[in-house]
Formats: sequence, C-alpha cells, structure tokens
Amino acid sequence: MDHFLSSSLSKSNSYADGEYPIWNCLYNGQVNSDIVIYGSSRALVHVDPFILADSLKSTVFNLGINGHSFRSQYFRHVLLLKFNKKPRIIIQTLDITSFEKSSDLYNPDQYLPYMLGNKEMEASTFTSFSSSDFKFPLIRYYGKKEAFLEICKLYLKPESNIPVRNRGYQPKDLTWNDDLMEAQRKLGMLEIKSDTALIKLFEVFLSECDSSNIKLILVFPPVYKEGQIFVSNWDEVIDIFRQYSNKYDIPLFDYSNDTLSFQKEYFYNSGHLNRNGAELFTRKLIKDIKELKFPE
Repeated sequence: MDHFLSSSLSKSNSYADGEYPIWNCLYNGQVNSDIVIYGSSRALVHVDPFILADSLKSTVFNLGINGHSFRSQYFRHVLLLKFNKKPRIIIQTLDITSFEKSSDLYNPDQYLPYMLGNKEMEASTFTSFSSSDFKFPLIRYYGKKEAFLEICKLYLKPESNIPVRNRGYQPKDLTWNDDLMEAQRKLGMLEIKSDTALIKLFEVFLSECDSSNIKLILVFPPVYKEGQIFVSNWDEVIDIFRQYSNKYDIPLFDYSNDTLSFQKEYFYNSGHLNRNGAELFTRKLIKDIKELKFPE
C-alpha cells in the first residue's frame, strides 16, 4: 500500500508546488546537465534554463526549491552528484534568507513519496517528520487528505496532470502585489538571523565544489529596492557572501543595485521577478558569465 501511494503521488506534476518531477529527475539520473542552477524560489522563477542553454551552448537544469534555505538546496546537491553526472558549472543563487534557520519545514508533502527507508533524507533534519515516518510504512500519510485526493484525481482525471515546471523552471505571469506592504505593516523592519551551522555547511559545499573541479558562480538576483530597505541588517548578510567569494576566489554577481532592482513593473513582489523580468535578468546573467571566459 505504501509503495502504491508513493509511486502514484510521485507522478503528480503540480501537487506540492510541482516539486515531484524535480525529485524524480534527481533520483532517476535525469538531470545530467553541464550547468545546474541551485537556490530557492528566486532560482526557479528567475533563471530561464532555455535561454541559458541556447546562449551558452550547454545543457541546463534548474534545481530551485521553493521556500527553502541552503540546507535543502545542499541535499539536492548531494543527490545530484550521487545519481547524475557531475555538472561543469553550478550557478548558486543566493537570498537574504539563505542561511536563516526555519522553525518548520515548508511544503513537507513534497518529501512523502521518497521517505520510507531514506536515511539520507532523515539525516537532513526534516523537522516536520519523526524518525518513525522514515522507518514504518504509511505512518507519514496519516491525515494527508490532500495527498489522497491528488492520487484519486490522477486516476480519475489524468488529463488534468499538466506540468507546471519545465527543466525546473517556473516563470510567473504576475503583476505587483501587496506582500511587501503587508509585511511592513506587521513587522515594521525585518532582521535576518543567520544560522552558524548553515554557514558552515555552505563552506563545506564550496570546498567540495573546489575539490571536485566544479566551477561555481554565486548570484544574488535582483530585489526591488523597497524590499532591501525593509531588512535592517541587509549589508551584514550580503557581506557574508562577499567574504566567501573572496576567500574561495569565486565570482559573485550581486544584482541588488542593478537597474532591474529599481523597476517595479518587472516584479510581482519585492523578491521575485515576473516572466518579463526573469528573461531580462537571465540575459544579463549570460552576459556576465560569458565575460568570465571559463574554459570550454
């Protein structure tokens, strides 16, 4: 029964923010790309792998994971190297919250089909689940009404199972909303508290890429200027990225002062570009990457 539920649910293209096709590609060795994009939602909606692939004449895959800090991004990195060919270049997108420790796990249902007996996933401190969820069949599905409804829909209306991400990319045809105004009303100012353990894990990642001869590019995508002012210790967090860029001699492209960060029409909230903004940003990124003159 556990195998039936898990194999059925993992076929959904849209449930759990459309993350199942990405996990499937990782575990089934279907990423296999020269260039891979890491990061949070700001990776998956900002960096168009098709424009990159066409301009750089390389295969590209976007592994951005919605709503997660660097810990989950690193877990995907581990799976990529275990089940897929090693990429030549990793584009690691960064957020002001990349190293912020979360009290709970965002979108936990994305892990359901892959958990049973998965010691690597259990060791990655997925706080919404207990040890028994990884060890005993069916327990993790208790109370997951929406997951059961999704399985029923897959069998009753398979034509509705439409992909929402393409090679990991999910552009948004949206206009500016009131997220920033609402956050300012509730919080006044936001202070980011970076977690020491996550920063150390990031340094492990940098060292591993260096020893594996994987070229790494750090990218901080545009953030609308009003959103930057909302964060009280903005410069302090950005300085962490600069320090590691200098320490490991890794290029860092910081677009927080780029002209895009002053143009509201290209955003749907302060931290996320819409489709038009993402296409403009990807072309800017390509221009900067080409200037690095990495060896073929």
